[in-house]
This record gives sequence, structure tokens and C-alpha cells, in this order.
Amino acid sequence: MNWVLFDYGNVLSLPQPHSDVEAMAQAAGLDLPAFRQGYWKHRLEFDRGTLSPQEYWSLALGRQAGEQEVDGLVELDVASWSHANEGTVAVMRRLPRVALLSNAPVCIADGIDRLPWMAGIEPRFYSGRMGMVKPDREIYLAVLEGLGAEPGEVTFVDDRLENIEAAEHAGLVGVHFRDPSDLEPLLR
Repeated sequence: MNWVLFDYGNVLSLPQPHSDVEAMAQAAGLDLPAFRQGYWKHRLEFDRGTLSPQEYWSLALGRQAGEQEVDGLVELDVASWSHANEGTVAVMRRLPRVALLSNAPVCIADGIDRLPWMAGIEPRFYSGRMGMVKPDREIYLAVLEGLGAEPGEVTFVDDRLENIEAAEHAGLVGVHFRDPSDLEPLLR
């Protein structure tokens, strides 16, 4: 039986709401453009697990971040990624074998794991726990091993074309996610 492997951000979850990003920027004491630039500049290394939350937020803010400040920012960050894409979740619930592959640092992965609507999606593979990120080929090979599946037995759903292309180069079947209403026909 085949697997459907879902990305998390912008697939199972909605994009970060503007109001949530604004709340993080305000908590950080930065204007929105400066916050966004810092937030994304080192995010891939945070996702890979090579930066601790303290190191990441200090780099993102351009100054040493305090421990309580980091805890608050992590909480806001988790909340910003916690909005379910109900359409995708409904499709996912109708599938027999589903798994998750997300670029997410450990602290965000811990928060995602606590979301009630994530029940039923197992196993879950997070970049921060694996020490590798999409679109690196190695992460797809590690997931295949973890699933005990051959590449052609896994369909990978992601919103980013570079991740889909990398998965396809590793032998997985790629589905470019755009909207939940298109997903079920694409999976057939």
C-alpha cells in the first residue's frame, strides 16, 4: 500500500497570518520589514537543527535575545504555524497511509505535535530532528527508510517546486500543492 507524505507549512497549515507575524515583530521590537528579513535569513539553518532557539533568535533580531524573550517568540512562532488548512486536513483524513515531512526546528516540531488536528498523521519527520532539510536529497532517502517504502510507493505533497523536484529526483512521486480543492484529483 502506498504512502502520501505531506509537507506541513502552507499545505496542512495555512500560511502565517499577517497579524501573527506582526505580533512577533512587535514582541521583537522590530518593524515588520526588518523582522521578516531577520526571520527568514537564518531559518533554514534553524530548521536543520544547527542553531538553537537562542542562537537563531539572536541572529534574527540582530542582537542578543534574552531567555524569556526567546521563549515568548517561540510560543508566538508556534502559534503562527498552528492554523489548520481544513480542506487539506479533510483530504488527508480520507487517505489510508499518511506521513509528514516538514522543515521545522525542534521547538516548532514539538508545538506541531501537540496540535489536536495532527492526530492520525504518523510517522512525522521533522528536519530539526533529522539534521537535514528539504530540498536535500538525503532527507527524502531517510524518510523512505523510515517508512520502509520504495520511492515509487510514496507520493510527496508540497507547495514548493524545488522540494517537489528534489523528491522526484529521489524517485518519489511529486504533487505540487496549490489548493485543497485540487488535491484529491491530483492524488488519484
